[in-house]
Amino acid sequence: MRRRSAAETLDRRVRVGLSSIHGQGCFARIGFEPGDYIGTFEGLEVEEDGPHVLWVYDPERDRLIGRRGTNVLRWLNHSDDPNAEFDGFELYARLTIAVGSEITIDYSASSS
Repeated sequence: MRRRSAAETLDRRVRVGLSSIHGQGCFARIGFEPGDYIGTFEGLEVEEDGPHVLWVYDPERDRLIGRRGTNVLRWLNHSDDPNAEFDGFELYARLTIAVGSEITIDYSASSS
C-alpha cells in the first residue's frame, strides 16, 4: 500500500489557477470552515528575501525564519480582508472558504 505524501493531500484541497488579484493564485478544491487546517507552507529555509519567501517569527530562536515555498501555497495572494492565516508555517481558514474561491492571506500579518 502506497502512503500519500503531504503534497498529494494538499493538492486534493488546493489548486493553482489564474487570479484576478495577481498572476497565479491558490483556489479551494473543497470547502473550508473557520479554523480548518488547509496545509503547510513547505520549502527550504533561506536567509534572504525573494520570490515566494514566507517569513515567520520563531520565538525559540528569537528571530524571523524565511522559507522559500516549493508547494502550491507559494501562490497565495494578499488581501486586506484575507480568508486564511498562518500559525507558524501552517495555514488555517479564518473565514468560510467556498469551493472555487481564492485563498488569500494578509502579507503584513504573515510574519507575526
